[in-house]
Amino acid sequence: MVKIAEKFEKNETIGMEPLSISEKINNFIQKKRKVLVIGMISIIVLLVVLIAVLSIRDTLQSKALSKVEDFTRRYEVLRVDVNEPSKETEVTALVDELAAFAPKNSGYAGARGYAMLASIHGDKKNWEAAEKAWTNAARIGAKTYLAPVSLFNAAVAAEEQDNIPGAIALYEESVSLGAIFPAAPKAQFSIGRLQEAQNNKDAAIEAYRTLMSTWPNDTTWTNLAQNRIIFLTAQ
Repeated sequence: MVKIAEKFEKNETIGMEPLSISEKINNFIQKKRKVLVIGMISIIVLLVVLIAVLSIRDTLQSKALSKVEDFTRRYEVLRVDVNEPSKETEVTALVDELAAFAPKNSGYAGARGYAMLASIHGDKKNWEAAEKAWTNAARIGAKTYLAPVSLFNAAVAAEEQDNIPGAIALYEESVSLGAIFPAAPKAQFSIGRLQEAQNNKDAAIEAYRTLMSTWPNDTTWTNLAQNRIIFLTAQ
């Protein structure tokens, strides 16, 4: 009799209907409700913090861009007479403000600040300071269109200091961003020109050939490169 009863109970257990998905979910929620509530509160707090951070960042960026516009207006007024003694006080004040502003801002705003600072140094033929500021503009504005332009201008400043190897390296870096740099063919030609200046004939020819193969539709610099190759190979 005992065996029959056990068999009956076993069959009855096996015959129980399985729980539905909704019942399983409900049971899980009931068991884990404390953990779930804490998790939901944490997510809400994180979202509130994220929104606050993004809002603050947008406000700061807006203020930075507004400041950049103010610097730009002042520079445009001063640039014509930047070397006039009567404007020296204003120029110095602008330089000091830009030097304080640029390192504290990232992205376009910081890069633009360094670019204006570099332009002023260039206007004053202070090429060492100009190169440093242009390089900083490229680094801070690495994800903007200012990066290759700044590298190119830094190369020009290096040339003005007769730092030919440094200029070549900066031109090469600007060329590497050629996809967003319309003046990349000019930079590549400058590499060949400077290699010529150092009597590196083979390196110059290689640079010119790279220009011709990479930008075949840029007739101005490609034609000049071809002429230089003909001249160098005829020597």
